[in-house]
Parts: sequence; structure tokens; C-alpha cells
Amino acid sequence: MYSRLFALPLVLALGAAACGGNKPAPAPAGQEQPAAAAVDPATAASIAGVVSFEGTAPANAPIKMNADPVCMKENPTPQTQETFMVKDGKLGNVFVYVADGLGGRTFPTPTEAVELDQKNCRYHPHVFGLMVGQPMRIVNSDPTLHNIHAIPATNKEFNTAQPIQGMHMDHIFTAKEDKVVIPFKCDVHGWMNAYAGVLDHPYFAVTGEDGKFSIKNLPPGSYKLTAWHEKAGTKTIDITVAAKESKEDANFSFTAPAS
Repeated sequence: MYSRLFALPLVLALGAAACGGNKPAPAPAGQEQPAAAAVDPATAASIAGVVSFEGTAPANAPIKMNADPVCMKENPTPQTQETFMVKDGKLGNVFVYVADGLGGRTFPTPTEAVELDQKNCRYHPHVFGLMVGQPMRIVNSDPTLHNIHAIPATNKEFNTAQPIQGMHMDHIFTAKEDKVVIPFKCDVHGWMNAYAGVLDHPYFAVTGEDGKFSIKNLPPGSYKLTAWHEKAGTKTIDITVAAKESKEDANFSFTAPAS
């Protein structure tokens, strides 16, 4: 009687194993399929293009700095906003980035800090990009009070005063920004503004005065490439690059808004 009772669990266990057939056991935790390689330098491609502007750009708003004598001294000539930087039909300060197509690739985080300087009562640069986890150094180069007020949608908002010339602080964004670009402002000087694109990859660029940009060391593949402008909005194109290909026709065109 006791031997039959002892044998029953063993039979059930063997039967359960048999029912499993040749089904593989699940992979142990932490041993999932490895992420795709970041990029093979032997096959890396590059893309470049120009961002054009059609029509007459709206006039940039004048800046009145008379509330701060330091700002007046640092800017003896009339100043305007940097909203539409158009020269010879080309648009500057456009943030261009790979919006889709990288799959599960991961990329090393740069350790070199991106600097945002408060100089002559303006932010420099006006548009820039950095990766998640990359340090950003914020510097006050003026002998007057500034503050840096970041207004992200995904990351944590911060607002820090820098009352003394030469002060600096470091900040790290911990997540890819859902809206991609984070606006910055100075609550002391309302005309001061800047924009930072925060991504989990290094494939972004900002157009210069000539409207040109380039993105290098890109894995071959098909991508959605997006161009963002603070007032003109966004444009997206599809682009495919083969191994070692240098494609130079990734062009965008923005149109002046209706008056």
C-alpha cells in the first residue's frame, strides 16, 4: 500500500515531463537575445543635406534689454530673437535627427559635457542636442543674475539661479524626451531661450547658417529622418543608406507661415 502511494507522485512527474515533449526550457533570466550591435565601422554610412526656406521669413522680434544695465552694456547694438535664421534661402538652427529605424541598438553614452553658456545675456548655443546620460554643463559668463529653467515633458523640470559670474552646474537627463526637444528659458530675462534635443542615440545634428547638416557613422538601413524648427514645425522624410554609402540629398524645405 505504502509503495503504491510513494510511486504515484513519481509516475505523475514522469508523465508531466513526457507531455512536455521536446519543448525547450525558457532562457534563464538575464540571458535574453543580445541587443543589435551599435554599428560596424567597416559598413557605416553617412547622410547629409540642406534645409531650405521658401518665402519671406517673419521678422524676428526685437529684444529690449533696458531693464538690466549689464545686458545693455554687453549688447550696444540692437538685438533680435533667433527664431528665423534665414540666409540665402537656407534655414539655420534646425534640429535634424533619426526618428525611427535603429531597432534595438544601444549606443555608448558620451562622457564629454555639452556646454550651454549664458553670455551677453543670451543662451549659446540656441539649439543643440545631447544623449540620455550625457552631462550638460550650464555656465554663467555674465556679471549679472541668470537662471536656467528647463521645461521638459518627460524628464524632471528644474530651475536654477546663477547670480555670480563664472558659476556653473552640471545636469544629466535620465530619459529620452517624448517630445524630443526641451525648451529652456531665463525667468530673469524673458528674451533668453534655447532648445535641447534629448535622444538615446547619437544620430542628430543642427543646421548652420548655410542650412547644412551631416550625420555620420550610421548603420546601413532604412530610416525616418525628422527636421524640427521652433516655429516652423517638423518635416519627416524616409531615407535608405547602403553599407559605406554617403548620401547627400537628405533635404528638407520649410515654408513661411501665412501672414
